[in-house]
Order: sequence, then structure tokens, then C-alpha cells
Amino acid sequence: MVPLPTVSIVIPAYNEQDTIKACVLAALDQTVAPHEIIVVDNKSTDATAAVVRALQNAYPEAPIVYLQQDELQGLIPTRNFGLDHATGDILGRIDADSVLEPTWVAEVIRAFDDPQVAACTGPVLYYDMPLRRFGHIADDAIRRAMIVITRDYHLLFGSNMALRKTAWEAIRDEACLDPDDELHEDIDLSIHLHEKGLAIAYSSEMVTGMSARRLDDNPRQYYNYVMRFERTYKKHKIRSVTLRAPMAVLLSAYPALKAMRQNELRKEAKALE
Repeated sequence: MVPLPTVSIVIPAYNEQDTIKACVLAALDQTVAPHEIIVVDNKSTDATAAVVRALQNAYPEAPIVYLQQDELQGLIPTRNFGLDHATGDILGRIDADSVLEPTWVAEVIRAFDDPQVAACTGPVLYYDMPLRRFGHIADDAIRRAMIVITRDYHLLFGSNMALRKTAWEAIRDEACLDPDDELHEDIDLSIHLHEKGLAIAYSSEMVTGMSARRLDDNPRQYYNYVMRFERTYKKHKIRSVTLRAPMAVLLSAYPALKAMRQNELRKEAKALE
């Protein structure tokens, strides 16, 4: 019998003391165990390191790895450091507020059964929004529609993605470092994979929970976040109209989602009174 490919889970973290415990515990609570769970601490000034160390002590047999990336501040160098140190056949990349569904590793392995698949991404369930399961169904439907709209370009989602170690090695030296922090790092990876002819798949079953805290941004901040798409395309001299579709969806949905988020936060605050 051919052994299953091993899956490393890389989690870049900066001042994530409030979310990293749930993130790591969900990565541990899998129907198929991950090869390793790598938390890469990027100069955190809070208790992120202490939380991870406590988890290592509480679960001494678990493959929890704590690394520090202190050379550069930023998500991309921290992500790269983690991916470079990962030893699995498949490299998962999630955020420090991601909470993986228990079958995530199993579904990642299933997605990579196809040898043509170099990377894969999936939908999210916003755990701090109302109508969570309905929101997950809507998120999945929108992402599947985007695959049709964007045609040849399939886009990774940084909170829920995985790529073969060989694919990472193929694009490692070309992926943009973005020292000015203006790009969408996951879209940048998608473009580099596309340019190498490496296929990106989408799996509706590869689900992770994540926070909707991005909606706490004010309108100017949120618009600047969405415009990272445009800046990433410009960096790569891509003029495709269809690739602007995710921007249109995010901007048009913002007012309603913002209102839902604020209502949920008000309810939580009232419950604590």
C-alpha cells in the first residue's frame, strides 16, 4: 500500500495570544493526524510564545513546533520561513485565527490524490458571525462561482490553502516579498503557480473556520484591503477584467456584512453584562 502523503500545517503569528490556542488545538483534533504543526512567531510582544509553549507542555507527544522569525517584520517573510522549514509532502498554510474542521487534513490529502494538483484551497465558516452554516454555504457557492468567472486563474485563499512542497520549491525564489505590505500574498502565490503551469484545485470539503474581524475595519481600511487585489495584479501586469470580480463581490457585500457583524458583537456584549 502506498503511504499517505504527510501534511505540515504552517501558522504565521504576530500577537495572536487570543486565537492561537484554539487554532493549534483544532489542528491537533484531526481525523488524520498532521505531520507537524508549525507556529512561526514574528516578533510578538504579547503572550503568543507562552501560549504555544504551554500547549507543547500539555501535549508532549503532539508534533507542535514553535519557531521564531525575528529578521523581518511581516506576513510574507514569516510565511516563507515556515514553509521553508516544513518537512511534509504537502504544506498547509492557515492564519492564527483559523479553526480547522476535524476532517481538514483528510480532505487535503484527498484533494492531492490527483497528481496534477499543485495547490488547493477551500471555503471558510465565519465562527463569529450569525447564521454560520448558511454563511459557509454562501461562501462556498461564491468561491465556486469565482472559479468559473476567473477562468484560467484559480485563486488561493491564505486562511485555507495547501500546496505541494515541490510546488513551493518551484516558486519560492520568485514569490514577491512585498516589503511595503501592499499586496495580497495568497493572490501573488496563485499568479506565480499559474505562470509555472501548476494547477490550483478547489475543494468544498476542505473547510476551516475563521474570524470575521476584518469587518471591524472602517470603510477606508476595508477598501484599502480590497484594493490589494488591484495592486497585486498591477505588480504582475495583469489586466484581466474577470479577475476584478472578487473585488466587486467584497466591496458590494461589505455594508450588509458589517451590519451583521456589529449586531453580533452587540449581542455578545449584552450577554456579558
